[in-house]
This record gives sequence, structure tokens and C-alpha cells, in this order.
Amino acid sequence: MVGRSRLGRQFGWLWASYAVSAYGSGLGFGALPLIAVLALRAGPAEVSALSAVGPAVGALIAVPLAPWVEFRRKRPVMIMMDLARFAAMATVPVAYAFGWLGFVQLLVVSAVVAAAKIAFNAAGGAYLKALVRPEDLLVANARFESTNWSSIAVGPPLGGAAIGLFGPVATVVADAIGYLLSALGITAIRGREEAPRTTGKSPVRAGALLDGWRHIMGHPGLRALYFNNMLVGGLIMATEPLLAVLLLRRLGFPPWQYGLAFAAPCLGGLIGSRLARRVVARFGRHRVFRTVGTLRAVWLIGLAFVRPGVVGLVTVMAVELAIIINMSLYGPVLATYRLEHTPGHLVARTLSAWSIGQQASIAVLTALAGLLADVTSPRTALTVAGLLILTTPLLLPRQDQTPQHEPELSRSHS
Repeated sequence: MVGRSRLGRQFGWLWASYAVSAYGSGLGFGALPLIAVLALRAGPAEVSALSAVGPAVGALIAVPLAPWVEFRRKRPVMIMMDLARFAAMATVPVAYAFGWLGFVQLLVVSAVVAAAKIAFNAAGGAYLKALVRPEDLLVANARFESTNWSSIAVGPPLGGAAIGLFGPVATVVADAIGYLLSALGITAIRGREEAPRTTGKSPVRAGALLDGWRHIMGHPGLRALYFNNMLVGGLIMATEPLLAVLLLRRLGFPPWQYGLAFAAPCLGGLIGSRLARRVVARFGRHRVFRTVGTLRAVWLIGLAFVRPGVVGLVTVMAVELAIIINMSLYGPVLATYRLEHTPGHLVARTLSAWSIGQQASIAVLTALAGLLADVTSPRTALTVAGLLILTTPLLLPRQDQTPQHEPELSRSHS
């Protein structure tokens, strides 16, 4: 295993900053939909709109941000995006305290946070590629992955308890503070970061906005993985507001059980992320994409069979555990492949294009699922999502589709 000293102190600060932000977001898991349900008494269509419109608008805002991020030093961009998310989230408890909180404000906050997240991840990915040696990328990405899942395992139960004790905006405060602490941690990273070279042309010219998508579409492996990930991620995330309505309003689950249903299975994320390096070394990256990419899609249909009480709680936890183990193994392998197959001068734009496509997919599929749930029922919409995701393995690459002009990359990082 790669030790901390091998990855370096700068990576340690970056990892710590990510961790404090992730744990803040873990406490605020599903915070805006929960506030809409508990404080504003929103129905399935409104909750789904909140989960769809905000990310969709955020993705549109992020389009011109991508080349802007590419041609600037990445650390200041990451700090700026953390502070933007802190400011946006902080408006929610203030408005709630004065009785001003409304659905439109939640939409605006959701959009700002979504756009800032895309820009932050693009800058962070580019910074990570420059910071860590190529042979250590999989280990670094696996650490981020394990931190993400452990934060969701710990955060939602504590967040549910905090909501019960302090009210529906308590977790939003924790989320906002997490972004602020992350910005402070990134500020503490020492070392000079060179400014990216520019060609003298405007970085926000029309062609630069599309360079990330051009790279993805021109690379057979990335193209196949891009479309697969858009549908899988979109369908899985489309179930979140549906489950919030089904569990909290239709089946009468208390908030702490709702949080527990999503938190406990996230311990599976520690298993999958820690296995990623060994599994790739033994079986090869392409087999991981094909096999694990298929396994993460077959379990979602189980959410359609959730019932009240302990049986329903166990059903949700079992389905989520199976999905998360496979997602957490697949995630760092995909992230590493994406960085390895993207030139340094295109990393921010490629990661932005990837995130924008993912957010757009989540927005569209969540909106459609919400409309279907409003016309029929949340359970029917969950069934349709579970059936559709079963078709997504057909989009996975059938063979190792590395372009012939690229140097052959190692199948493992041992």
C-alpha cells in the first residue's frame, strides 16, 4: 500500500480539506429535499423539481466556467468555489430564522452549489493530476472515494438526530461550515503553483467551451463510459427524492430511520474503494468496467418492494449496500482512467464536460421520475427506474478501447 509520505504532505492537506467538506455534506445529505418536505410541505413533483432544476441550471452556469478554470491556477479556484458554496448554503438558515424561506430560494441555492461543485471538481482533478505521480493516481482516487462513503455513513444518522433536536436547517449549517473549513485547508497547502499557459486567445471562446466534449467523444473508451455513467448516475439519483417522499410521508419513517437507511450501507463504500487497486491488479481494468459496471446496475429494482417497518428498512439498506460496494470499487478506477487518458491542458474542461453531462442527466431523469410519481405513485416511478437501469450495461465498452495513437497504459498500479 502507498503510504502518506509517498503521496506527500500537499496531498495530505488536499485530502484533509476534501474530508472536512465531505463530512459536512454527509451531515447535510439530502438536506434541501428534506427541508422542502418537512418545512415547506412539498409534494413529489416539487421535491423532484428541486433535485432537478437546481442541478440543471448549475450545469448551464458551469459551461462557460470550464475554460475559465482551465486557464487559471487551480488552488485559488477551489478556494473560491468552496466560499461560494458556503455563502449560498448560509442563506438558508438565515432565511428560515426570519420566516423568509421559500421554494424559489432553495432552487437558487441548489443551482449555485451545483455549479460551484462542478468547477471545484474540475480544478481539483487537474490539481491532483499535477500533484500525484501517475502510478499513485488510483490509490489517491481510492482514498477520496473511501472518504466520501465514510462521510455518508456517519453523516446522515447524525444529521437526522440533529434535525430532530435542532430543526430542519441544522444540517445545512454543518454543510456550510464544512465548505468554509475546506477553503481554509486548501489555503494551507504550500508550494508554488505555476499558471497554465495560454495561447493569447480568449479562454471562453466558443471552441474552448466544447473542447472537453470533443475529447470525450473522440476517445472510444471515454465515450462509452461517459454515456453509461450518465444513465446509471442519473437513474440512481432520480430515486432519492422519490424515496424521501415514499419513506417520510407515505410509509411514515422518522427522519433518523431515513438517514440510517442510507448511512449504514455506505460502510460498503470503504470495502469497495479499498479493493479497487487489488482487483485491478488481478483482473485488469477492462474486466472491472464490464463486471462491476454491470453489478452496480442490477439492484435498484429492489427499492420498488419497500414496505413499512423493519422489513422495509432492511430492504432499503440491503439494496443500497449492494449498489454502493460496486459503485465505490468502480468509481476510483473510472476516475483514474479518465485522468490518464486526458492531456494535462484539457483536464479541467474534460472533467467539467463530464460533470455537466452527469448533472444534466440527473436533472432530466429526476424531473421525469417526479412527473411519473405525481401521475402514478413514487413506487411506480421507482419500478420504472429499476427496469431502465438494467439496460445500461449494454453501453459499457465491449473491449479495451484505448486509441492506438496513445501509449499503452499499465493494467494495474502495483
